[in-house]
Amino acid sequence: MQYRIDKKSGNQLSVLGFGCMRLPGTMGKTDLQKSEAIIMDAINKGVNFFDTAFIYPGSEVALGHVLEKNKVREQVYIATKLPLFKCQSYADFDKIFSIQLERLKTDYIDYYFMHNISTYEDWKRLCGLGIESWIAEKKATGKIKQAGFSFHGARDVFTAVIDAYDWDFCMIQYNYINTHFQAGVEGLKYAYAKDIPVFIMEPLLGGRLAQDLPEKAVKLLKEQDPTATPAAWALRWLWNQAEVTLLLSGMSEPSQVTENIMLAETSHIGDMTTEELALMDQVTEIFLESYKIPCTGCNYCLPCPVQINIPDCFMAYNTSYSMGRLTGMKQYATTIGGFQSAFWASDCIQCGKCEKHCPQSIAIMERLKDVRKRMEPFWFKAILRTARRMMK
Repeated sequence: MQYRIDKKSGNQLSVLGFGCMRLPGTMGKTDLQKSEAIIMDAINKGVNFFDTAFIYPGSEVALGHVLEKNKVREQVYIATKLPLFKCQSYADFDKIFSIQLERLKTDYIDYYFMHNISTYEDWKRLCGLGIESWIAEKKATGKIKQAGFSFHGARDVFTAVIDAYDWDFCMIQYNYINTHFQAGVEGLKYAYAKDIPVFIMEPLLGGRLAQDLPEKAVKLLKEQDPTATPAAWALRWLWNQAEVTLLLSGMSEPSQVTENIMLAETSHIGDMTTEELALMDQVTEIFLESYKIPCTGCNYCLPCPVQINIPDCFMAYNTSYSMGRLTGMKQYATTIGGFQSAFWASDCIQCGKCEKHCPQSIAIMERLKDVRKRMEPFWFKAILRTARRMMK
């Protein structure tokens, strides 16, 4: 495993961090046995940074269980997050933090995030509640080692937030598609110039850059290197940059751990050739032609009051452009439960609850109308209803 230095603390962090948002499980319940297997495999192979959050269902509990059971807490750095929308008073900081320490079975957090700052007002509101003195107190007592923030806003907001406090680290959404989205490459370089470690989330854009590349793009990559997967290209592109301290991968299968660690061991700063970087630009152009809705599948918009699986609706819609309308409609029928009990994009009641939590600032209600228009022609529902009756 390769490591890069966190210049603020001097910590040596594995270039591959383990994102615990997508631990294996079903129906919202984490599979502890499978989670333990992949977490311990990662630790044994050198991964020392594990990222979770208060709002990731079952994640903090699972991570805490594995680390305590295997007595490896001191071998790793734990990162978790304070959910801003749950903080309405100073007392809420301690209330949430105490729950997190209990879940994680630890008495301190190595890297503590202000979760999902999107506007400068988000930070100012926290300051009004006393977050600066609270962080200072927790750092003085050793309960928090490093304090930072994760970001989902505009680039000018990012630089303003960076300058507003003496941050120990930050995290941004960044990949070869998102170079000018949110903080983007300019934000990455701005933080790096201030010696602020930058952690990367969504390196594969919620798996889209691994599994949902248009066939034309996949063909180009295979022609360059028949042995490399699309995911390998995306991760190498990030590790090629000195400004990237580490990237987080939401690994949920042993094969993903194996592949990502192998890549982390063999990818270096400045490794990619001019020809390879130009190829990534070509892939980006092809991808953006078919990527209509910038959903990463983070599921922050869920649960929907009428049980619409919003991320899956958007994934099927994007697939209908990248792989053909028929393929997209088949995916739509499957992912909305079309052969059992369907919850359609057209079932949206326009309550707006989802939009309040979307880190990509997607106009979800309007985009669901787009999904309805493309994916629900007048004959589509009739066919699915007939299929359901025949299956009974």
